[in-house]
Amino acid sequence: MARESAILRFKEGYTTGVRRLAARSMGGLARTRITPDVLTALGLSVCAVAAVAVYFEYRNEILWFWAGAILFWAGSLLDVLDGALARQSGRGTPFGAFLDSTTDRVGEAVMLGAIALVFAREGNEVALAATFAAMTASFLVSYTRSKAEGLGLKGDVGIGSRAERVTVIVTGLFLAPWGLLPWAVYLLNVTAWLTVVQRVLHVRRELRHR
Repeated sequence: MARESAILRFKEGYTTGVRRLAARSMGGLARTRITPDVLTALGLSVCAVAAVAVYFEYRNEILWFWAGAILFWAGSLLDVLDGALARQSGRGTPFGAFLDSTTDRVGEAVMLGAIALVFAREGNEVALAATFAAMTASFLVSYTRSKAEGLGLKGDVGIGSRAERVTVIVTGLFLAPWGLLPWAVYLLNVTAWLTVVQRVLHVRRELRHR
């Protein structure tokens, strides 16, 4: 229990810190004509380029894996900044929030798809299956949050939210030249599926209390 509380405190502190930093950096950008939707589209585009970079890892593992890691981190950072810009500029819209949530899933999926192609090329069927399982879990993490909030409940419980998944993927890509990418995918599965279970149990418990 104490360990779980420490993990949750770290997660909340990390998320709050990133959002606070993003809000401070948006002051000047909020006075320009750049809209949150532009940042959303740019973030998705950068994640797609990152996936293409990872696909070419067979040409130079360190160069292309690391390029993919940096680009994917940058594209995912834009996902934080578009929300901060929406709040700072007052130009956020319901459709923008919907678009942001949708493109988050697409950006993560294209990267996991590229990683799956790498495993398929290497003939690593176990890691390939784990990648598809991780992709399914990542979608379910978002889906369970959306359904919980639709019921009027807190939906962001658990240790495997998007920020944590991005961290695991980026770390795995940096370590991929030394054969550790499969282990990052296995860890991604554990955290994502555990989060799905945590959210299901949380919703069940809260509905019972009602």
